[in-house]
Amino acid sequence: MISDSQLADWNRDGFLALPGFVPIDSCRELRAHAVSLLDSADPGLGGALTVFSTTDQSHAQDEWFLTSGDKIRWFLEDGVVHDGALDRPLPLAVNKLGHAMHDLDPVFNRFSRTPELADLADDLGFVDPRLLQSMYIFKQPGIGGEVTCHCDHTFLWTEPMSVIGFWFAVEDATVDNGCLWAVPGGHTGPVRSRFRRQGTGTVTDLLDPTPWPTDDLVPLEVEAGTLIVIHGLLPHWSGPNRSERSRHAYTLHVIEGGAEYPADNWLQRPADMPMRGFRS
Repeated sequence: MISDSQLADWNRDGFLALPGFVPIDSCRELRAHAVSLLDSADPGLGGALTVFSTTDQSHAQDEWFLTSGDKIRWFLEDGVVHDGALDRPLPLAVNKLGHAMHDLDPVFNRFSRTPELADLADDLGFVDPRLLQSMYIFKQPGIGGEVTCHCDHTFLWTEPMSVIGFWFAVEDATVDNGCLWAVPGGHTGPVRSRFRRQGTGTVTDLLDPTPWPTDDLVPLEVEAGTLIVIHGLLPHWSGPNRSERSRHAYTLHVIEGGAEYPADNWLQRPADMPMRGFRS
């Protein structure tokens, strides 16, 4: 799926953009399906008013979030809940869906398990890739929240480090509507922290106080249908969306089946829902 020169770029930068990886029609189908899931949802469902924000992390102590590893749940943008109710329709209020669409929903399953993705995982060195987590991100017009600079290993820890993110641009992603930014070569630096469960909530262990090199971030503006592959140690960020255009994206996080997945990772799956690969 990738050339020797692309593999060299991946090893050097810690990310790789693959334009046209997904047909535009498939992106449109996924977008329409994600919105349809919300059209039929009940925003008054207990726990369903959880706001997802990486700037205050209040969701990280919320049962709706912590028990979503084997479910399809929505998480709201900041500022859309007033007096215990939404101030707009649910499809225009949601930050993201997560975290098991790839296993529970047939449309997301088809999008997530293709021969092309299986071959790409092989090229990237996976021996036994397992699909751990999926997120559909809406980045709503005008209110889409910032995702602070982080690396995925912090949140999806394995021993040894093995997580890779597959980030699909469902719509065009630009600086104006909150595209990804990344630090080229930043994956060669140390992991700064680990996010894990403690009791009924979560904590973040500080492992290295060195600030992220945010001055080195570069924008990854891409067209719909592009796949951006993200190394688990790569610092990346996305700004708020203050434009009038949404920036829908879909992300899969994949880990090595032979790696240890700690019992105190925040995202857990029950024994009767084991992780599966691209070909299973």
